[in-house]
Amino acid sequence: MDTIDRARLIRAGDRRALARAITLVESARPDHRAEALALLAALREGPQALRIGLSGTPGVGKSTFIETFGLMLAGQGRKVAVLAVDPSSARSGGSILGDKTRMERLSRDPNAFIRPSPSQSQLGGVARRTREAVTLCEAAGFDIVLIETVGVGQSETVVAELSDLFLLLLAPAGGDELQGVKRGIMEMADLILVNKADGDLKPAALRTVADYAGALQLLRRRPQDPPGFPKALPVSAVTAEGLTRAWDEIRTLADWRKAQGHWQRTRAVQSRHWFEAEVRDGLLAVLREEPQRGLMTSLGDRVASGAMTPETAADEMLARLGRRA
Repeated sequence: MDTIDRARLIRAGDRRALARAITLVESARPDHRAEALALLAALREGPQALRIGLSGTPGVGKSTFIETFGLMLAGQGRKVAVLAVDPSSARSGGSILGDKTRMERLSRDPNAFIRPSPSQSQLGGVARRTREAVTLCEAAGFDIVLIETVGVGQSETVVAELSDLFLLLLAPAGGDELQGVKRGIMEMADLILVNKADGDLKPAALRTVADYAGALQLLRRRPQDPPGFPKALPVSAVTAEGLTRAWDEIRTLADWRKAQGHWQRTRAVQSRHWFEAEVRDGLLAVLREEPQRGLMTSLGDRVASGAMTPETAADEMLARLGRRA
């Protein structure tokens, strides 16, 4: 199938064509990469979805929340795509990819599309080609793209480089758990949603919301936020309580950013970020080829034996390539 036919099927909303296209952009084969670049170029002009990044501590109920939230949006007639990044094994490189199993009801909804992808040990819990998968989902006509990341941590703030809004999902917790949440990821969050605000845990959840609301007040105000943001809200993925309000807050923030010009400026900055990331990855790939690979191995061996410092070896490597640090 040629690029034009692929692009036409994706724009028509063909799920099979979309799934195959995501597989294509995730492939590491050089011939597949060339096809993927041609397809992305053909789909460059198109609609923009609301990109929502979502992270959370292990066991907080991210998949349950996404399923309940996605079903609510799909029930309103919106088309929802979920790109769920599963952690890859550092030893074998394999992933379980069980998100479709965990979101069984949402996976059957005709207005929803779920695609699990291996993180392949990428820093930030986001698969390297997730950004391109987002572009494909937008071209396929999805209104909302939810990007679920591996877990919570400071390195994972890279999700902010491919989303319009970032949701941080947390469980009811005490002061010690609050201290355990990294400031860096809190500074990236547009909404902090305290899940499991139901049953016996509801009072604890409401206290936790108050704790996080107080913590957010101590952070420096960001230019991309209207008054009152970021916010902390209670939600329940089991009863769906609080989800309507969370969606209203998301739309309020997105509309304000569009009206103030922050939306397009942020997307422009993100595009530049990913351009530079592609260049860095390309340069690293060049260094893995001969004769650079042999030189890297030789200098690395000298560093490991103590014959050279890492800084001196790096300076020599750059000098051989025509550029000093």
